[in-house]
Amino acid sequence: MKLDKIDLKILAALQRDGRMTKIRLAEAVNLSPTACWERLSRLEKSGVITGYTVRINSNKLARRTAVLVEIMLKSHQQSDFDRFEEAILKEPAIISCDATGGGVDYILKIVSEDIDAYQRLIDKLLRLDLGIERYFTYVITKNVKTADPLPSLTIENAI
Repeated sequence: MKLDKIDLKILAALQRDGRMTKIRLAEAVNLSPTACWERLSRLEKSGVITGYTVRINSNKLARRTAVLVEIMLKSHQQSDFDRFEEAILKEPAIISCDATGGGVDYILKIVSEDIDAYQRLIDKLLRLDLGIERYFTYVITKNVKTADPLPSLTIENAI
């Protein structure tokens, strides 16, 4: 699906405020409410918009420890990757897992109650014998930037 400049404006506006009314959205992108609604419906039906969520500041609920972990596997057969990924998907404390190229196979982001809870999770993953050869832990001391990628999109690199 090709996106034009107006589609990108709609997506950027909704990323800033997913609760805005359709009238406000139409005004923000300089369209009539009907035209805006049609575009929004098209974006939803095509799967570009997959849902609407709320961002929660978890530190307001309870203090948590965030950790980045680099994982290297012993073996690089597809079945090894599949087994590792299947186990990772079952762990709610692992909020992000990215497969990477280069010297590290995966980078995980884990949010736990504290360092002890993090270590218990790592110990569990090691006991599951998922083929982890080595892991490196980096405690996140401060979040400097979290950004949605959409504002940097241009029409040329839009899907």
